[in-house]
Amino acid sequence: MTGSPETITSLRGGAIAAILAADLDRKTALAQESATRWFARTLSLRSPLDPPLADRPGRPEKPDLVPPKHMEKRSLHTLKGRIALLHAIAHIELNAVDLALDIVARFATGPVPNSFFDGWMQVAFEEAKHFRMVRARLRELGADYGDLPAHDGLWQAAHATRTDLTARLAVVPLILEARGLDVTPALQAKMRETGDLESAAILDVIYNDEKGHVAVGAKWFRFLCAREKRDPARTFQELVRANFRGSLKAPFNDIARAEAGLTPSFYRSLTSTSSA
Repeated sequence: MTGSPETITSLRGGAIAAILAADLDRKTALAQESATRWFARTLSLRSPLDPPLADRPGRPEKPDLVPPKHMEKRSLHTLKGRIALLHAIAHIELNAVDLALDIVARFATGPVPNSFFDGWMQVAFEEAKHFRMVRARLRELGADYGDLPAHDGLWQAAHATRTDLTARLAVVPLILEARGLDVTPALQAKMRETGDLESAAILDVIYNDEKGHVAVGAKWFRFLCAREKRDPARTFQELVRANFRGSLKAPFNDIARAEAGLTPSFYRSLTSTSSA
């Protein structure tokens, strides 16, 4: 692994160093190395030597960031369309690396047990793996991450919930990641239809890991609600209305969501056209 151990002062320090890294090989290496050392219990949670937390993650010069409505839609039946989809997925996975690291770094001083950080560093490790897999596939298809524009909505959602851990869990894993469970099976099927079995296999890995990521979010969301004696479904709805723009879009993958601990009582009443 290519991460620099001397930059990892603690789990929090390693997470911040990875967030700050603009070189994406270094970012993913630091994320995975911090996770590995944390799991081996050779890192403290935080240190006085930790660098300050950044408002924005480090990024290379490309891709250009544009509003979501300016993103072009392309057919998956063309190579350009498949590259555009994989590029969008790579961008989502890269943001997911920084989001998992940010929840660790930002709330490392909070009153949560160490197993909270175990869960989120597992998520960070797997999101880094996903980004590398998708980027490698883009390169096999003659493209690379940064070739196309991308949007900045994911990080904006994180920034909006930077002071409230319960709200962060509601918006990032339980809305944004859960959305991946809804849309990925159809994308897998389309990739198989076009004969791109290599890309479909990568989506399989991402889909199965994402169930675990939503489960980590649901577990800790319920934990915080129980500690505060709040009803989880009602609290989720209140936090989403306060912190998330727009309504949730059906159809939902109710089975995968329920397997992750996210039952319909959480999200059904938040849809634009509520379906039974």
